[in-house]
Amino acid sequence: MTRYAALLRGINVGGQNKVPMAELRKVMTGLGWGDVRTYLQSGNAVLTTDDPHPGPVLERALAEHFGVRVPVLVRTAEELRAVAAACPLPVAELDPAKVLVLFIEEEPAEDHFAGLDAQMWAPDTFRHIGRAVYCHFPHGMGRSRLPAALERVRPALTMTGRNWRTVQRLIELTS
Repeated sequence: MTRYAALLRGINVGGQNKVPMAELRKVMTGLGWGDVRTYLQSGNAVLTTDDPHPGPVLERALAEHFGVRVPVLVRTAEELRAVAAACPLPVAELDPAKVLVLFIEEEPAEDHFAGLDAQMWAPDTFRHIGRAVYCHFPHGMGRSRLPAALERVRPALTMTGRNWRTVQRLIELTS
């Protein structure tokens, strides 16, 4: 049995793709998964299963039960710890609400984001490492154009973001 974090992209945002967490837990438990928990209302769930690919199973269940078609990115506790360990930002010195990790489903080319001139987005910064993009928004993410620019890079990638506090909490919940 493996403990996973399921990151649902784009639910409960601006009144779109509503998925009540209590009901999500029931659906996930109904799939035969154990120790199901959710964190916040923004699509963070943890589960235990022997299924090596729970993401597509949860995507189908979301579509069937809630009528919501959203990507679900799945990471093990070890993968989450590796993402945190690889963070190139001095996170101990930064506001965790202003540090964002974009989790990527596909393994993009090393130069996938090379066409984005980092100076255009200053003081916001980003760094791509493996299947994650680490971003820092010193003045907050609300008005930044960087996230939209990262999503426009082609070929398109399946991504979903979590702030540093949430990443740390998911590590705790999956450990």
